[in-house]
Amino acid sequence: MAVRIRLARGGAKKRPFYRIVAADSRSPRDGRFLEKLGTYNPLLPSEAENRVVLNEERVRYWLGQGAQVSDRVARFLDKAGILPGATRHRGTGKRAAEIAAKKQQTESAA
Repeated sequence: MAVRIRLARGGAKKRPFYRIVAADSRSPRDGRFLEKLGTYNPLLPSEAENRVVLNEERVRYWLGQGAQVSDRVARFLDKAGILPGATRHRGTGKRAAEIAAKKQQTESAA
């Protein structure tokens, strides 16, 4: 079973609230999950301490079990110091592939 640490959306329409969960990668976004690891409230100001709440011990456990993290959760873990250097910006599709190829060419030329 491939486990991912990702966001599950909750809240009302236009009032998002997210749970940070460990879930099977094949399960639906808001569907079944293995364990709730924290919360994320994007409506709070960025300096609010309750904006991102993590259960650090359980996050480290799941990472030790080989769980992969989503891009957004990787940013949260990087900011919390749990997974330093994990921030990544991944695009998808044709345009992202072109940008990656262009970036690789400039790095090899330098």
